Amino acid sequence: MTQINAYLIFDGQCREALTFYKECLDAQLELMLVSESPIAQQFPETMQKKVMHATLTKGTLLLMGSDMGCADNSAYAKGNDFSLSLNCSSEQEINRLYKVLTEGGEVLEALKVQFWGDWFAAFRDKFGIRWILNYAINKPQ
Repeated sequence: MTQINAYLIFDGQCREALTFYKECLDAQLELMLVSESPIAQQFPETMQKKVMHATLTKGTLLLMGSDMGCADNSAYAKGNDFSLSLNCSSEQEINRLYKVLTEGGEVLEALKVQFWGDWFAAFRDKFGIRWILNYAINKPQ
């Protein structure tokens, strides 16, 4: 596994919060709005200006965020506003981690290749902690 990072969920304030963190940490920020994504047509007009995915980087620091709500479609609330994200280094690793971490838990998004081309899954483990697994198929790890 290459990295474990925090993935923050915001209630429409992702751009504002990560811009603030960018300035505080002197980091680089990349944002993808819902309207810029290949699945934009699946969302109402009110969601088009929301942040689908953001990355804040500086050296080995990686902080990610989104306005897209919770993976389990629960209402946004303090305390359910983050996941632990594991960037895996192989297909074998992501399959193994998915199998062991989901045991006794709840799958929110089954492991599969997503529109951005990576293997991805989201789930709660048996302790109620939300996890995101990602394996970038065509990117060096």
